[in-house]
Amino acid sequence: MRWLKFGFFIVILFGAVYAVSMFFVAENKNFTIEKEIAYPVDKVFPQFTNLQNFARWNTFFSDNKNMKVEFFSPYEGKGSSMTFHDMKDEDVFGDVFISYENPLKTLKYQLFEGKKNTPYLIDLKFIPKGESTKVIWYIQTPKQPLLKRSLNLVSEDFFVESVDQSMKKLYQILGNKVDKETRRENLKFDSLIVEEQESQLLLGVNVSAKNVKDALFKSIVMNHNKVLNFVKMDLSKKDDEYGEPVLITDPDNFKDKEVSYFYGIPISKKESVSDNNFSFRTLNASQNYVIFYQGTYANRIKSIQQIINQAKKDSMRIGDLQQTFLEEPTTDGKVVLKLSIPVFK
Repeated sequence: MRWLKFGFFIVILFGAVYAVSMFFVAENKNFTIEKEIAYPVDKVFPQFTNLQNFARWNTFFSDNKNMKVEFFSPYEGKGSSMTFHDMKDEDVFGDVFISYENPLKTLKYQLFEGKKNTPYLIDLKFIPKGESTKVIWYIQTPKQPLLKRSLNLVSEDFFVESVDQSMKKLYQILGNKVDKETRRENLKFDSLIVEEQESQLLLGVNVSAKNVKDALFKSIVMNHNKVLNFVKMDLSKKDDEYGEPVLITDPDNFKDKEVSYFYGIPISKKESVSDNNFSFRTLNASQNYVIFYQGTYANRIKSIQQIINQAKKDSMRIGDLQQTFLEEPTTDGKVVLKLSIPVFK
């Protein structure tokens, strides 16, 4: 009985010491984090003001496979918002709002976490430095009740680590995005070139469609959306985890009344796929004759024939036609394509 009383006394003593010590800890905490990223501000700012972009590289959201996020209109700038919740941990949920925007210069976020009525205030300042951008994070944590103020002692370390890892991921995403844009700007359309193609693993669908009027292209748009949704939603792939869609078909079948094709999206490795409508296909490394084409989908035929005729002139055997959509196919019928045919002696 004496030990029980002694233990109870110790608990009370430590509780009292803790409560007194919390008087010396601020109700909330303010701190600043500065990071520099090697891309210009016009590339960096849209990754913050568009919350769908923000959620892809911010590790708090992107590294948690159980995190579900929803976005609400407007999807970028002042007034945009998103909600999040962990599907396996009911205590992890909240909302993010953009309360202020000065384009390319400043942003203000409000982050409400759990059932708290007061938000984290996160102000961002963007300072252009030529081809680089300094991003300054000003963070103010919510006021904490007396017995929870110890959380303020670790909040800065948590944010510093999260911002550091997130900015590294943003750098990788921007690297892929900017490099792709640079390559696009340097494309020479309608000129035949020879290219060494690396092997690719595609996940997609086998399709047959009528080749009358715009029926074929409507089929392509429908199956593009079908495959893209499966890759993004069912396989949880982010933008930087898959490549540009490829349509594979016989080079001469544009003459046929019905066209059979495989439409797939490149991914890094095979994964378990429960839906039998989807299958994998490997494109082997090869030397290809290539033409970049821009215009209506129906008018691509002249460029395809140009590749076939050049292969015949060079006494080369040809493989299947690969049509890589450098821009997503949409209902207006206009496309930017990389038309590519493997050639062999």
